[in-house]
Amino acid sequence: MGKQRLPASGGWAGIIVGWELSTLFNLRHSMKFRRFGKTNLHLSLFSLGTMRCLASEDIACQTVEQAIALGINHLETARGYGRSEFFLGAALKSGLPVPRSQLYVTTKIPPTADAALMAQAIDESLERLGLDYLDGLAIHGLNTWEHLEWVKASQGCMKAVQEAVADGRVRHVGFSTHGFLEVILAAIATDLFEFVNLHYTYFFQRNAAAIALAHQKDMGVFIISPADKGGMLYTPPPTLEYLCQPFSPLELNYRFLLSDPWITTLSVGPANPQELKSPLALADQDHPLTPEEIEALNRLQIHQMRALATERCSQCYACLPCPEGIHIPEVLRLRNLAVAYDMTQFGQYRYRMFENAGHWFPGNKANRCTDCGECLPKCPEQLNIPNLLQDTHQRLNGAPGRRLWG
Repeated sequence: MGKQRLPASGGWAGIIVGWELSTLFNLRHSMKFRRFGKTNLHLSLFSLGTMRCLASEDIACQTVEQAIALGINHLETARGYGRSEFFLGAALKSGLPVPRSQLYVTTKIPPTADAALMAQAIDESLERLGLDYLDGLAIHGLNTWEHLEWVKASQGCMKAVQEAVADGRVRHVGFSTHGFLEVILAAIATDLFEFVNLHYTYFFQRNAAAIALAHQKDMGVFIISPADKGGMLYTPPPTLEYLCQPFSPLELNYRFLLSDPWITTLSVGPANPQELKSPLALADQDHPLTPEEIEALNRLQIHQMRALATERCSQCYACLPCPEGIHIPEVLRLRNLAVAYDMTQFGQYRYRMFENAGHWFPGNKANRCTDCGECLPKCPEQLNIPNLLQDTHQRLNGAPGRRLWG
């Protein structure tokens, strides 16, 4: 069956790209929803992130239309995503298959020390989106202690955010973060936020404590980029594919996340409508892990321990701080993945961001190590950290990567 049109609803007659209509309707009806913490919004298991959908307004509109047709009810953008707010606004104006009241739109705005700048940014985002209110506003990139001080200051950015909540322009407030766990926990503990967007996947479980605290505080939990920054899982290496059988690595990672009832929704960031297909095949998979899935995850863990042997970094973070500003645990995590699972391409993608992305991906490259030895007595595994840092740099260094903000 070729491309077909769905019946127009509210002026909508979007083209559904590359799907059989029976499949599309089945997926829409199978989409599960979870309560987004104290916001009391019920969000689809997958949310549409629009960071990569920037090729054209037409493609963005098609992508939004198809996401909604498949049951997604949470649409997320940011001021820092190029023309994303404009494109999402155009899609919202084009006439969609459900009323605005059944869609939840979130945008993200960076923290500022000045309430007036935040107030201006909120109004600009509303204008770009063509909306008179936001369902969600996230402080975008609350990554450092300085950002947290701006948030807590009486005349800082939250003053403007709280005024926007009071007058109805913003309904719910959260934050997104790429920061260290300690910053995330402190931000959650302020009780200023109703939800948090953060990184957490099978291959990066450092933020488990933040998810636990968010659950304790009844906050919604939105997982950022579990496919791309979770391991470039759309294009996994053969070794990883083999170890995950009979599942794909992407499917196994999604199931690892969706089996956690404290997680509300996962970001899907397609560049076009076709890229929605793989994740949304799991739109109804919110049950506990099956014995077969547990077996596959255990197999991954056992293989990593055997492949790395006495060179495996357990990610305890005891080695920090490094006098040379090297993010030793993250460097060695990338080495773990490259050596154990042949995830070298992913390792290179992330490693090249060191010294190239500021507070979004902090830390110096491993070749900055001066062999001072300060980290050695801190390591419970007694790893030869300077040697492993040198090895990682040789494996993963290359031309700097371009930052995609999100």
